[in-house]
This record gives sequence, structure tokens and C-alpha cells, in this order.
Amino acid sequence: MTDTFEIKPATIDDAPLILSFIKELAEYEKLLHEVVATEEILRETLFGENAHAEVVIGYLNYKPISFALYFHNFSTFLGRPGIYLEDLFVKPEARGKGIGQKMLAYLACLAKSRKCGRLEWWVLDWNETAIGFYKRIGAKPMDDWTVYRVTDKALDDLAASWKENNSKNTTFVEQKT
Repeated sequence: MTDTFEIKPATIDDAPLILSFIKELAEYEKLLHEVVATEEILRETLFGENAHAEVVIGYLNYKPISFALYFHNFSTFLGRPGIYLEDLFVKPEARGKGIGQKMLAYLACLAKSRKCGRLEWWVLDWNETAIGFYKRIGAKPMDDWTVYRVTDKALDDLAASWKENNSKNTTFVEQKT
């Protein structure tokens, strides 16, 4: 019997499935304790009026077995958008069947059709299986860059510093997206 594989854009009704994929990925990455997303949050941020990301779901023999969550970024050097892949996950029972490569190939086609200059993502340093796979498909590590992140109290403090230091002579105008 030949397996059938199909990739479909997620819909708002897929929020519970997307959350389950996120939790499975977080568990694999030993980060389940960091997941605070809920179905309601996903409905709002992925499918609401100001959706911030897109999701596709991979179906093997009509069963959901993979997902990819991505959004656009922008390269000033290229003068073009890119696609940033936030998460790609294939259920363990479906690994080794080329599903991950098909998901990435789909995103590469999407990037080309949207005139994007690149497709990029992060990978945990300890995930040697994924690193090997990414190198085999031609991905190159960006070893000369270090990721920085501001979250939680540091994010609150930085935002508060804008208000404290700039309220008299600078105007903050929120942009519509």
C-alpha cells in the first residue's frame, strides 16, 4: 500500500491540534514547562483579526502527523521578506519517512512564490539528529550570530524605560499591522 501525504493550511478549528503539537514538541525539547499557550490564545494570534503567524499541518494517510508554524521576517540587506520557521514537528512514529523534508520543501516553494529571499530557523545545539538532517538538505548554520532575547520582567522594564525617558520629547505612535 502506498502512503498518501498531504499538507493543508490550518484553520481556526485546528487550534486544539496545533496546541497538542506544540506541547509534544516542547516535551521533546525538554521545555514543556515553558508552554503557556492556550487554544484561545492560538485562535486569536493565528486566526484573529491581526494574525501573526501561519500554520500548515501534514497528514499521512489522512492522519495529522506533522505541523509547521511560520511567519514573515525581513532582510534589509536583501530588501525582501523571508520566512522564519518557528516550529517544525513530526510525530515520532512518522519520522524517517521524508515528512520533515516534504514540509521544508513546501515552505521553500511558499517562500519562492512569495518572493522571499530566504527560509530560516533555529535549532537547539544538542539536537544532532535535526542538525544532520538540515545539513543534508543544504542548510547552513549561522555560527557567527548570537541570538538575544528580552522577555518577562526585562521586557516590561525596557518598555517602561521608553515611557519614563521619552514621554516629554518623543511620541509613541502604535503602528497598525
